[in-house]
Amino acid sequence: MLNRIQQIYRPVPPRHKEGPLRCLFVITSMPVGGAETLLVNLMRRMDPQVMIPEVVCLKEAGPLGEQIASEFKVHTHLLSSKYDLRVLPRLVHLMYRRWIDVVVTVGAGDKMFWGRVAAKIAGVPVIASALHSTGWPDGVGRLNRRLTCITDAFIAVADSHGEFLTSFERFPASKVNVIRNGVDCDRFRGSATARQSLRNQLGIPSDAPVVGLVAALRSEKNHAMFLKTAAMIRDQNRDSRLGDTHWVLVGDGPERAAIEMLRDKLNLGSQVHLLGTRHDTPELVAGMDVFALTSLNEASPVSILESLACGVPVVATDVGSISESVIEGVTGHLVPSEDVSAMAAAVSRLLNDPAAARQMGENGRDRVVATGSLDSMVRGYESLATRLYDSKVLPHSKSSSRGAGVLTKNQTSKSISC
Repeated sequence: MLNRIQQIYRPVPPRHKEGPLRCLFVITSMPVGGAETLLVNLMRRMDPQVMIPEVVCLKEAGPLGEQIASEFKVHTHLLSSKYDLRVLPRLVHLMYRRWIDVVVTVGAGDKMFWGRVAAKIAGVPVIASALHSTGWPDGVGRLNRRLTCITDAFIAVADSHGEFLTSFERFPASKVNVIRNGVDCDRFRGSATARQSLRNQLGIPSDAPVVGLVAALRSEKNHAMFLKTAAMIRDQNRDSRLGDTHWVLVGDGPERAAIEMLRDKLNLGSQVHLLGTRHDTPELVAGMDVFALTSLNEASPVSILESLACGVPVVATDVGSISESVIEGVTGHLVPSEDVSAMAAAVSRLLNDPAAARQMGENGRDRVVATGSLDSMVRGYESLATRLYDSKVLPHSKSSSRGAGVLTKNQTSKSISC
């Protein structure tokens, strides 16, 4: 089948273009989540003189895909089911027709597999995979491992994440590139009005403590721990202000019904607020007292960087590369995974000591501005793509120009077998 497709879709020969590179990001869908928000910010900040981004959502566009459809080419509904093999010729044809120069798959699973196979068949010069966590949903399966040889770069989001990709996933160190996640520190910043605005929206007293979490409602985010922490702090502080703490969940996803059921079981209905998908995240986060991340696995979650940029201290499970952003006692607190008691104690310490919490938030913003800016992340992607493109294409096409002819019958595209 692959040989037949290669005969139909003959790639253009390598060529040097005077214009920007066309970069296609391949993702399943674009709900409001960390990786998806990161992608939107990345695309919006790219220099159009360097790279022109497009995105393929193998399934539906999702809220963020719909939001950027007026700004970028968004291709959708190429995969109708898990075993829809027609996704391959559809992707190949799309990449060939759009003259794609760089393909970046976002996350593991189907998009990582089909995106890279299609890019190889379509003759795309640069093929890369960006991964955003150290476990499910970004665990790399056997089929995806077999495509390491056709992949020019694997993108990690933190130093320890890069080490994980080489030591655990066994990707060649020469192909692993660390591009730290970045946030827009002009958009995410402290606000004098955000605190009262959030409490007005929730209909709660102006002095009520608020703890929040921004994350897609998926199982790996472990919202059950967040709710159990809320119940423990309430039960331990019925006669103090901490007993009236309110808990805010921003995001949507498949676990919503289960979260609502547990919330009601724990009798937290009046204190837990599920806000769903929101596009005013900076204002919501800036109004929180503490940001609490309870994930089972992560790499370098964008939500933590956003909260720190807003001057909000973080309590998080010590998984993935979180300890590179949440510095114990400096920008927040780290607790063991699934340890509800430790999470409740750490959150309570910050709520009981507003001065210390405020100082940790200020430390966090300073750190994000210095090491986690959006511009540095964008320049990292642009630099990696252009470096790989030039190293692969320029030696073979110094005299050719964009639009040079297709391969002749005597020329064959490279095999994808490793």
